[in-house]
Amino acid sequence: LAASKVLIVYAHQSPSSFSAAAKDAAVEVLKSENCTVEVSDLYAMNFKATATAEDITGEVKNADHFCYAEETKLAWEDGRLCADITEEQRKLNEADLIIFQFPMYWFSVPAILKGWFDRVLTLGFAYTQDKRYSQGIFENKKAMLSFTTGSQETMFSPNGINGDMNVTLWPLQNGILHYCGFQVLAPQIFWDPVLAPLERRNSMLEAWRTRLQGLLKEQPLSFTPMCCFDSEKGFQLRPEALEKHANGEFGLTVGIHLGKPLPPNNQMKAGV
Repeated sequence: LAASKVLIVYAHQSPSSFSAAAKDAAVEVLKSENCTVEVSDLYAMNFKATATAEDITGEVKNADHFCYAEETKLAWEDGRLCADITEEQRKLNEADLIIFQFPMYWFSVPAILKGWFDRVLTLGFAYTQDKRYSQGIFENKKAMLSFTTGSQETMFSPNGINGDMNVTLWPLQNGILHYCGFQVLAPQIFWDPVLAPLERRNSMLEAWRTRLQGLLKEQPLSFTPMCCFDSEKGFQLRPEALEKHANGEFGLTVGIHLGKPLPPNNQMKAGV
C-alpha cells in the first residue's frame, strides 16, 4: 500500500466549506498512510464544464454533424485533446484510488464535476463497447463518492420524501464509475452539515478520518458482472442467472431489481 496514489477531484467554491474540510482531512490522513495525494480543485482551476468541439485541437472529422464521443475518441488516439483534459487523464491513469468530493446538487453532482465526467472520461480512454462494467478499462482502480447533502438522512430513506439514497446513487455509481470499470467503494455521506451543530460536524469529520485509515483495504460495492448478461439478446440477464435468483427475496441490485424489492443498502455498503 505504500506506493498507492490517490486523486481527489474536488468541486466546491469555498475553502471554508465542510466539503473543503472533508477534502483536507483526506489529504492529511492519506499522506500519513504513505499515499501520494493529488487534488484537482475544479473551481480553482476554472475547469470548463461544457463538452464542445473546443476540446479538440485541429480539424474535426464531421463538422456538419458533430458527435462529441466519436470526435474526442479520434482526438484522443491522435493526441489532439486539449491540455486540461489530457492533464486530468494523466492524473487518473496514475491513481489507484479516485475520491470525488462535492456537495450534492439536485440529487446529482455540481455542473463543473459533471463536466469533468463528460470531458475526461473519453470514449476509448475510459470505456469502449467491449470494455465496460466489470470488464472495464479501470477495473484495477478504486473510486468513491464523498459528498454533503442539504437534507437530513431521514429524508433520503425508503419512507422519506426524497426517496431512497440508494436509488439516487445508482446513476452515478453504476452509470459512471462502475461503467468505466472502477471498483466502487461505499460512499461517504455527510448528512446536512449546514444545519448540524458543531459537535456533530466534528464527529462526522472524525468518522471520515477513521475510515480513511483503512480505505484502501475496503471491499467494493457489489454489481452484477458482465458475464451474467447475453450480448446477443440485448444484454439481458442470461436464463441461468435469472433461474439462480428466481427464489431470492430481493433483486440483484438497485437497478437490476428483477421486479422484486430492492436489496437494502445495495449502493451504500459493501457486501450487503
